[in-house]
Amino acid sequence: MIPLQGEHICRVDAKGRFMLPVALKNQLSASLSEGFVVKRSILSPCLELFPRSNWNELINKITSKLNRFVKRDNDFIRAYNAGLKELEIDSTGRILIPRDLAVIAGITSDIVVTAKMGCIEIWDKAKYDEVISETQTNISALAEEILGNINLNE
Repeated sequence: MIPLQGEHICRVDAKGRFMLPVALKNQLSASLSEGFVVKRSILSPCLELFPRSNWNELINKITSKLNRFVKRDNDFIRAYNAGLKELEIDSTGRILIPRDLAVIAGITSDIVVTAKMGCIEIWDKAKYDEVISETQTNISALAEEILGNINLNE
């Protein structure tokens, strides 16, 4: 899985495209030709953009644990993949956000593109700022709960 990092503010043009930030483009240089998969997030009001290789690795791990003949598993797979689209980066470095997904995520013109554990989240900037503001008020308690029992020296 390609590790990704960084947070960038971008502008979506009238056709729904945004320029992939240079820092992310550099991190993805070896896999840009493979394309991307974009889908709605199931946990947040944003989109998730995966380099094709990261998506393939993730979906193989998920589906190897599920049985499509079990209704609960099948329902999850369907919901998890709802709205999924394959995308390419164009010759100028832009990525088109499909209109239906932009509406679902409430994306207008200003977006935040932020790397998160092998994928890139695409947020409407106002929604992102709101979520980050809410999280920041509880970050110390959250850090203690999640990281407090992890030995980082191992």
